[in-house]
Amino acid sequence: MIKLGVNIDHVATLRQARLAIEPNLIRAAVLSEMYGADGITIHLREDRRHIQDNDLIIIRKAITKKLNLELATENNDVLALALDIVPDMATLVPETREEVTTEGGLNVENKTVRLKTENAIEKLKNKGVTISLFVDPKPEVMKIAKELGAEYIEIHTGAYSEAKNCKIRKVELQKIIEAVKSARAMGLNVNAGHGLNYDNVTEIAAIKEIEELNIGHSIVARSVFVGLPAAVKEMKELMINARKNILL
Repeated sequence: MIKLGVNIDHVATLRQARLAIEPNLIRAAVLSEMYGADGITIHLREDRRHIQDNDLIIIRKAITKKLNLELATENNDVLALALDIVPDMATLVPETREEVTTEGGLNVENKTVRLKTENAIEKLKNKGVTISLFVDPKPEVMKIAKELGAEYIEIHTGAYSEAKNCKIRKVELQKIIEAVKSARAMGLNVNAGHGLNYDNVTEIAAIKEIEELNIGHSIVARSVFVGLPAAVKEMKELMINARKNILL
């Protein structure tokens, strides 16, 4: 059964727009779990543009399923908080203040990035945290991810999601499939996410080696019109049906 990790960052974005107390992030996390989420994903950024330190602390205590914390290896204060809170999974991502959202995978081919990543992985693994690296769909990085000690990789699906036409999307889908195969050959477990929505999720969900999809913005946007329970439920059903179809 394919799993759904619901990213609730943009529930916090709406709250922070007014520096208010609503929408309530804990309610969003609990409702997501109730209606199909297999885990909750949050990204604690250096600039705290949405998720705040206290959100991480409270969510860790409130949810009953997996907590996946996205963090950049450069942010020592975030890493220190992660080591204190101990999420179930830490997904190491690149991060710049100028970006609107994460623009690509972690550049583990760069020696400096690699050293910082290796250091963060060692500290987190010593706390029993499962490690995932957010990477572009490039088969050559899978060997590096394995050498660094990652147990999972999360494939960045942005290029696929933003493809301008069916031909480009098909090319990007094939890149993802090849990267998934390479990761599995290295003994890595595979998640995927970024830019996935109700129109494009099916092809990715149908890749049987992918364990989990992390989806946030699309679900939160849909919830404005139909409510969060319905939005989560609909996404999970699309994913499950895509997986069922490959077994028929």
